[in-house]
Amino acid sequence: MYLKKQKSGRYISHTLFFYILKDMFLAYLVTFLFFFFVFFINQFLLIAQEILTKQVPIYQVILLLVYALPQVVALAAPFASLMGTLITVGRLSSDNEILVILASGTSYKMVFLPALVMGLIISMLSFFTNDVLLPAGTIQFQRLYRSILVSTPALEIEANSVKRFRDTVIVTGPVVGTGISNLLILDRTGEGERRLIMAESARLTDSGIEGLSLDLNEAFYLSSRENFRDDYDYASTSFLRYWVVQDDLIQAIHSIGPNQMSSYDLGMEIQEMNIEHLGRLDERYRRVMSNSMGLEESLRAGSSSELWNRRESYLANLIREMQGAITSRNNMRLQIYRTEYYIKFSIPFGALSFVLLSATIGLYAKKSGQTMGFIAGLILSVIFWALLVGGRTIGVNRNFPPMLTMWLPNILALSGGFILLFIRLKR
Repeated sequence: MYLKKQKSGRYISHTLFFYILKDMFLAYLVTFLFFFFVFFINQFLLIAQEILTKQVPIYQVILLLVYALPQVVALAAPFASLMGTLITVGRLSSDNEILVILASGTSYKMVFLPALVMGLIISMLSFFTNDVLLPAGTIQFQRLYRSILVSTPALEIEANSVKRFRDTVIVTGPVVGTGISNLLILDRTGEGERRLIMAESARLTDSGIEGLSLDLNEAFYLSSRENFRDDYDYASTSFLRYWVVQDDLIQAIHSIGPNQMSSYDLGMEIQEMNIEHLGRLDERYRRVMSNSMGLEESLRAGSSSELWNRRESYLANLIREMQGAITSRNNMRLQIYRTEYYIKFSIPFGALSFVLLSATIGLYAKKSGQTMGFIAGLILSVIFWALLVGGRTIGVNRNFPPMLTMWLPNILALSGGFILLFIRLKR
């Protein structure tokens, strides 16, 4: 039985195909677990430790980590593809198995076929994890964290800290259990009233459906209107109950970012942001045109006209609007969203680029192919990660085209692979 026929060279048998594929799968599995634990420990164990110190039930902490796993899997898979291919092809080359395969009449293309198949599978699985499982896991993570926050209020209100919520700032002293000493609250109501509240001590209580409240002891209260600072009221009391808006606390949880959206939702969000951005730019340009025409008209009218006295005002407004238009063109938030959109494709399908590069490098191994493959894989992984982080930083801060900066590592990997393969075939 044969898989494929070539114009030059023999067929590759099922036995040889699955022999190489099995070796690659085992190498991928080992290297995937290696990168998985590296990313897992780096990103999530510290979070779990912080939550555990707040006496959150262990099963809820485990669930949080489970919901966060898709992000780790999506990052680890491409790097496993790179190192797994290097280790496998390096071993085959150092053990002279590649030489035997070529001596039997099979071409290099048939050696690359199992690697390309495995790389394609990993790319598709990584993309599915990043595009489907990651957004779903993030939603579940947020829901669970909110329920933990309600059941364990001290998770967000810590000792000797400053917490900034939507319209509220809470400054705390020492905290023991749900008791807080030396509390200061600065907030703003929906009616535009600014309030300052101080208390010697307070106790955080969970009132269930009604929300969270701070029971303040020996409290001082000062309030003033936004536009009438001289008109203020103050009072002191031995007890005051301050209701904490649950939505404000939930704002402290990181909202779903562009890297946690699906590619479709992110694309739709970018379209809406782009339309809004273009609308603001058009308004800026309209004001620039209006002020420039007003300036021209005042200059043409001459000093005898009343418009002459408004020329300086037109000029100042024109300069201000032009500066605003230049600043508005570089929309940092839109650039971040565009960059994350291309990352969603460049990282998963980087596995295919890595396969060509790593398989070609592996052909050069003479001895200790697995060891050299592991070392070379680590070096290339660090280089790829540096290019990825550097490209993202340049794309966002320097306003470079995000498609180019995010696909540059893959382009370099493909180019390097083709160059090395061409040199190898010429020998």
